[in-house]
Amino acid sequence: MCTGKCSRCIAVTLYPLALISIICNIVLFFPGGEIKYAKDGHITEEVKYMGGLIGGGLMVLLPALYIHMTGEKGCCGNRCGMFLSIAFAAVGVAGALYSLIVAVLGLHNGPLCKNVLIWTTPFKNSDPSYLTDSSGWWKCTEPSNIVHFNIGLFGTLLATSCLQVVLCGIQMINGLFGCLCGTCTEKGPL
Repeated sequence: MCTGKCSRCIAVTLYPLALISIICNIVLFFPGGEIKYAKDGHITEEVKYMGGLIGGGLMVLLPALYIHMTGEKGCCGNRCGMFLSIAFAAVGVAGALYSLIVAVLGLHNGPLCKNVLIWTTPFKNSDPSYLTDSSGWWKCTEPSNIVHFNIGLFGTLLATSCLQVVLCGIQMINGLFGCLCGTCTEKGPL
């Protein structure tokens, strides 16, 4: 496979991953589908870091657009364009790593929820982890099913950001080969 086609495949795969990250982060602002928790500031701290929106979303989407252009014939489908795609892919790796770290922190610390009468993070530094021991999930009385909600969305962010890191890393290697060897664009008759 030539480096140009590889760039297009990577970009087309990054588009839905960036969209999933953005959607997950936006949904995390509305636990239980309610707007009142966001208005009152009762959302998990890691949601406010916007790892999925900024990191796995915009910081991956913009490089994906450029990487896609390097796979096309024209201004970016040349050795210089492939060289620049290495830098854009590095930005994508940085964004995906940011999203990954925020997702890991969100899973590790657990959700912010109402525990009896106070809003707290009851699973922060819990031993054993609430992820492996669901017997303590009853501590979160409000919003309903917040533990499932956080695990599902932060888990999705974790998976998508891992894929984004791998794909952007592959593009960095592909960009290096494209810079050294060319993009395999057919010249056609003169």
